[in-house]
Amino acid sequence: MFKSLLVILLSSVLINNYVLSRFLGICPFLGVSKKLNQATGMGIAVTLVMLLATAVTWPIQYFVLNAFGLEYMQTIVFILVIAALVQMVEIILKKVSPALHRGLGVYLPLITTNCAVLGVTINNITDGYGFLESMVSSLGVGLGFMLAMVLFSGVRSRIRESEIPESFRGLGATLIAASFLSMAFFGFAGIVDHLFA
Repeated sequence: MFKSLLVILLSSVLINNYVLSRFLGICPFLGVSKKLNQATGMGIAVTLVMLLATAVTWPIQYFVLNAFGLEYMQTIVFILVIAALVQMVEIILKKVSPALHRGLGVYLPLITTNCAVLGVTINNITDGYGFLESMVSSLGVGLGFMLAMVLFSGVRSRIRESEIPESFRGLGATLIAASFLSMAFFGFAGIVDHLFA
């Protein structure tokens, strides 16, 4: 059991990284990765929302939607749950860390529409994970999201300090750097097979 949970965690963080291999959650990845503290804060907030969303949506799926034949309502119900959780996280963050709340700005409420959060809750169901496996998967996806944000924050700080051609400045250099980071993560593709063979 522990081995399978470790495989799920490592796969979620490195191999199936939602930002760099599935391209989910690109908006905050590009928008909030300019500064390390904002990238870290967004990564923590998204991880927290993913864990809370999974903890709430998994039982709703199995004990309410499946039990009453309402599986077709999954997307709507999950979005409503995620929206409520994001509002709760925003209120708590505003009270606990006003500076981080201001730094995240409009991107904090946009976690509601972050397709990575909805994606992980739905994928946990479609992959047939139990509750514990779903929580580990969500933790891995959140940590992978935060890892991508923090790494890309470092890359973007180097881009700002570098002299690059005029035509590549701004979004051009950012997208090229993101593609290189994404390609680097494809190098982890066989790590689980080698570690747990």
